[in-house]
Amino acid sequence: MRTLRAVAVTAAVALLGAAVPYLTSTAAHAAAPVLRVTVTQVSVWATGYGADVTITNTGDAPATGWTVAFDLPTGTTVSSSWSSVRAQSGQRYSFTNVSWNGTVNPGASQTFGFNAAGIGTPAGCTVNGASCTGGPGPSPSASPSASASPSPSPSASPSGPPPSSPPPPGGPVVDVATAAQLSSALSSALPGTTIRLAAGTYRGAFATTRPGTADARITLTGPRTAILINDGPSGTAPSCPAPTAGWDSGYGLWLFGAPYWNLTGFTVAESKKGIVLDDSRHVTISGVYVHHIEDEGVHFRRSSADGIIRDSVIEYTGLVQPGYGEGVYLGSAGSNWACHGNSGGVDRSDRVQVLSNRIGPYVAAEHIDIKEGTFDGVIRGNTFDGRGISGQNSADSWIDAKGIGYVIENNTGTFAAPGTFVNGYETHNPATTPSFQNGCGNVWRANSSNLGGVGQYAIRITSTSKCAGNLNVVYASNTVANATAGLTNIAVTP
Repeated sequence: MRTLRAVAVTAAVALLGAAVPYLTSTAAHAAAPVLRVTVTQVSVWATGYGADVTITNTGDAPATGWTVAFDLPTGTTVSSSWSSVRAQSGQRYSFTNVSWNGTVNPGASQTFGFNAAGIGTPAGCTVNGASCTGGPGPSPSASPSASASPSPSPSASPSGPPPSSPPPPGGPVVDVATAAQLSSALSSALPGTTIRLAAGTYRGAFATTRPGTADARITLTGPRTAILINDGPSGTAPSCPAPTAGWDSGYGLWLFGAPYWNLTGFTVAESKKGIVLDDSRHVTISGVYVHHIEDEGVHFRRSSADGIIRDSVIEYTGLVQPGYGEGVYLGSAGSNWACHGNSGGVDRSDRVQVLSNRIGPYVAAEHIDIKEGTFDGVIRGNTFDGRGISGQNSADSWIDAKGIGYVIENNTGTFAAPGTFVNGYETHNPATTPSFQNGCGNVWRANSSNLGGVGQYAIRITSTSKCAGNLNVVYASNTVANATAGLTNIAVTP
């Protein structure tokens, strides 16, 4: 038997990607949180839209909890939400933080998201009871009912768009409820297709080589209770991983040469690897739950550039090979470029954004491993729970940054036993052919680190001499608690 393995939007906001900022009104005093709420419509279709909500603290004291509330006009409802606890009283909705995204430190952000059935936009927005636009809050009669039913428990993963969500325009909708139906839908998907998973367990080898386009993305969506499991691997593997007849990779979901996909809401569990992207650019992963995986949780590989993973939960990885159980893996080690180096001999999984995820506990290797030869990614607003880091294969930090030009900001990391922990963030400078200034030019801002009395530095820079002309930068906005050595081993930039 195999081992278990993102409020307020005005009526003027109608365009995809539109964002509206709000600033809370607070009394003048020496130290106080000031919360700014930005809502971005990340998808719009004929009968609804999806929105990400970012709550940023521009004040000088932490906010220890938040509730965003608004009214929707009759005919529009919130069909799903994630990374928050939702309550409703009539047409007024409130969204309260869950356990892992309630603290918003100065300069940091937290996020949640929702989908709307209907095209009506919110009104009467408040954050923590104060008007988002700076005026008075709504009358008490308009506030959410304390007895309203919340959304499902936040202790598990955030829920993405459910199968009943209206599809985006531009292609057919395929509803699936069995593993065979899912395999068929993945193998025949056309640009614009939406594959909707019903709740249930899907066991099999789920892979696709079907590309979407920038104007007609392919979507695989389902509730958290739609669970993909691969009981493989089996058969004889090719010399380099590629979908091959008679071989089951063991991957929970595999996109190979399949750009422009959306993966939202569902769960991947009990597989050799969780979600693997090979040569699959512009893929967005949102609100998924990946857990109990033998090796790494999510891997952007073979130049799977310009991807996003956001508002997702990854935990319990590396159950069989602890040193290889990364939460999110960006690129490939130089020693693997012979297989995965499809861009001038290099795996250029560049510009990947890792946003507002919870990674850990019991991620046995690094929570995010940024491999050599990758450039210009963004690691922002994530929560790292270091319990269970194994220490095997030098896996002893939340992030190992061997890439170039990454922005690492507004993340919160903690460590507590059990586990082996040395530093919160580390850099390394492996030599590669072709040659890059690996592990250089990265920037840390406004990260909050609690090293549990065990870790040495929040941010340890391995070398400055190897980064001449492209130094790593650690800003004074980073904070550390319970470190045996301090914030960082290099000079701090104001």
